Amino acid sequence: MANFLSPAPLLSIPTTSTPKIQFKTQVTCQFNSNAKSSFTNTTSLLTAAAASLLLISTTPAIPAAIAVDQSNLHIYYGTAASAANYGGYGGNSSKKTSAEYVYLVPDSWKERLVSKVEKGTNGTDSEFFNPKKRTEREYLTFLSGFRSLAPLDAVLNNLALSDVGLQDQIASADGVKSTERKDDNGQVYYEYEIQGAGSHSLISVTCAKNKLYSHFVMAPNPDWNRDEATLRQLHESFRTVDGAAEG
Repeated sequence: MANFLSPAPLLSIPTTSTPKIQFKTQVTCQFNSNAKSSFTNTTSLLTAAAASLLLISTTPAIPAAIAVDQSNLHIYYGTAASAANYGGYGGNSSKKTSAEYVYLVPDSWKERLVSKVEKGTNGTDSEFFNPKKRTEREYLTFLSGFRSLAPLDAVLNNLALSDVGLQDQIASADGVKSTERKDDNGQVYYEYEIQGAGSHSLISVTCAKNKLYSHFVMAPNPDWNRDEATLRQLHESFRTVDGAAEG
């Protein structure tokens, strides 16, 4: 695993600002029976608005690339918790405030429950699959202790060392494409496309919060040919996010 490390500078974690909320309060001087009711209603509105402001300030900002209405897709919030802190299965809604990464998932796909042992041995944090074809899937792994990315080709080779299926796919590949991109905050992502003899893979890798995140989208060639547009959308949706705990 040491080969992932490089002397490249630590990537800065993007910060977000809390949206400003303006309160408009209309004061009416009435010395009648409605005065107490008007004051009570105004106080209730201010209390509700303050609660909304607190919720906004403690929820991680979702990257603009996927913070849109996606037909038949929903956002998954991943926490990348260690095996020691792994609290159980399911419950996506409760992960929102502690999310470290997000990606899109088709509504019809099912979540595979990742065991604590699996999380501790190979770093798998989340996985979804097409129930009609379980080998059409997307998943994310993470490893702690990585401050920056190694060279582009070295990262893919090291990922394959711990994944026999990926090794076989690379060995029999018709072609492997490697690219580097930066998001709006300057964070670097490595992207790989592997055209295997029997399957197709899209991989996105990045470093943040001293962790190496790797997002995989895989499908047998017949399913790839049918669902390519959607699978590419899943691949492009992966982002790390800046949670409240960082602030």
